[in-house]
Amino acid sequence: MKAWRILWLALSFLVAILFVWGWQMLADYRIVSPVFLPGPDRAWRSLTLGFTTGDLGMKFLSTVERMFWGWLIASLLGIVLGAAIGTSPRLRTYLAPTLEFLRPLPASATIPVAIAMLGLSDGMVLSVIAFGALWPVLLATIHGFAAVEPRLYEVGRALRLSRPAVIFKIALPSASPDILAGMRLGLTVALILSVVCEMIAGRDGLGNWILLSARSFRAPDLYAGVILLGVLGYGTSVILAAVEGRLLSWRKRAR
Repeated sequence: MKAWRILWLALSFLVAILFVWGWQMLADYRIVSPVFLPGPDRAWRSLTLGFTTGDLGMKFLSTVERMFWGWLIASLLGIVLGAAIGTSPRLRTYLAPTLEFLRPLPASATIPVAIAMLGLSDGMVLSVIAFGALWPVLLATIHGFAAVEPRLYEVGRALRLSRPAVIFKIALPSASPDILAGMRLGLTVALILSVVCEMIAGRDGLGNWILLSARSFRAPDLYAGVILLGVLGYGTSVILAAVEGRLLSWRKRAR
């Protein structure tokens, strides 16, 4: 099993190397104008200069901070509300039309409303990020709690457990795979909305860096920002996957 994992990991790195090599060839032979497509060497040089002599590091941390706090707020609200709705068939029936109305609403479409209410502030940015990242967590939590085996609830009633005890000791462990999957998806949404809000509201961060670089035709800086966003997205996904594997290790032992 480990040999197959090592092989797949090596193949994934090989694909990445071939992609960078092809990108470099396109830039070296000027198949696409360097104004629009600089080589990875120039993008890397811009990235290192941005961290060593510029303020790219501070912009990166600003984006990470907005993404994290918006995702954290969305996760806490989503789990609490999802647990309350998922364990109550009556609440699910009453709130289903409202949830179905709000669920497909693009979070970016709420930005003008948020700006009108909160102005071009960090509070507006956090509100939009939390609103967009809330839905994957909320819906996954509702599904997880609603899918708990009914006999487990019967066991809880037979043991005369209180509602909080049933949620934390029976329902939450059973629903945790769905909740963690929703949190991973919510983190991706939080990153996307952080960049969009920084572009629209002019807040300091990677989104604003990319937008200004595009307007100034600084292609290496633009690609450096995009690469950094990709690294951030991949890194947070790997961290959450590791946390998820650690928290759900009891399932492997149970099987």
